[in-house]
Amino acid sequence: MALTGNDTSARHGYIPHYLLVGDPFASKLSKEGDIVAALYICIVGLMSVIGNGYVLYITMKRKTKLRPSEFMTVNLAIFDFGISVTGKPFFVMSSFSHRWLFGWEGCRFYGWAGFFFGVGSLITMTVVSLDRYLKICHLRYGTWLMRHHVFLCLVFVWLYAGFWATMPLLGWGNYAPEPFGTSCTLDWWLAQTSVAGQSFVMVILFFCLVFPTGIIVFSYVMIIFKVKSSAKEISQFDTRNTNSHILEIKLTKVAMLICAGFLIAWIPYAVVSVVSAFGEPDTVPISVSVVPTLLAKSSAMYNPIIYQLIDLKNSCAKSPCCRFLKKRKHFTKSRFYTISGSLKDRPPVNKPQNEM
Repeated sequence: MALTGNDTSARHGYIPHYLLVGDPFASKLSKEGDIVAALYICIVGLMSVIGNGYVLYITMKRKTKLRPSEFMTVNLAIFDFGISVTGKPFFVMSSFSHRWLFGWEGCRFYGWAGFFFGVGSLITMTVVSLDRYLKICHLRYGTWLMRHHVFLCLVFVWLYAGFWATMPLLGWGNYAPEPFGTSCTLDWWLAQTSVAGQSFVMVILFFCLVFPTGIIVFSYVMIIFKVKSSAKEISQFDTRNTNSHILEIKLTKVAMLICAGFLIAWIPYAVVSVVSAFGEPDTVPISVSVVPTLLAKSSAMYNPIIYQLIDLKNSCAKSPCCRFLKKRKHFTKSRFYTISGSLKDRPPVNKPQNEM
């Protein structure tokens, strides 16, 4: 059985879900279900665009004053903004129309964009976790991180994400419709058709999920052990070093929250994808498969919420309705922390300047 526009063929008696019907892009959900999904993604998309757009706006206003490690925060916002702008409108319009509207070429672009920006976000957080690990667990790492080091890391992140996202377009793997019809993703079902398909799925899972997630978990577990075991060591530092260490711990907590939010959003989708790839056909019901997909698509809105609102007192102090509270010491000392430091406030001159 052949399908125009897709080079995936059914072998070994297994037929992918998108070859079983005449129209692979017809929605398998009810019209009501599609409307609910579309409205949910509309809300998620708007929150993501506004939140990440705000981060990018703030950084553009002070781009000449950005510290090297703050570029990682900007990079994460770019990836989250990109996945919202390039992906959400396709899904929303198709869901309202009760079918995928953009054909195979649109399906491949949508799948590529979602995978590219998703991997880029994860690898950015992996680099951030390594930086947190080195600065907390290896105090001598200190301040050597310069702009050119950060730019090299950013180039690596973009090339890494671009390489793995483009491989399916070059013939190793493919992008295909989701089982519910109005979205596209990696063709996980290739694992059912050939050894090459199995190798593609396993390599993608390792290098684009398991390996970076392992680095993130290792980094933060080591940080937790280090913090618990270094109380006496920290107590012997002078005030400047103590304040510096406290700041690093606060930034690490924010970075941990961001990574946790991303993984919580994507792990269920990864589990469902693995079951679809290596399990029996129709193991995962269509009505069940759509839930992890929607959860994964919401990951881009979590980061701005975490690193913009982690210090709610600061936001309140700057709002017109709370200006009368500005004179209170509790608010005037609040900070606006991100994974790489404050985007707005600089430390006082008499306090140590810290990188990420």
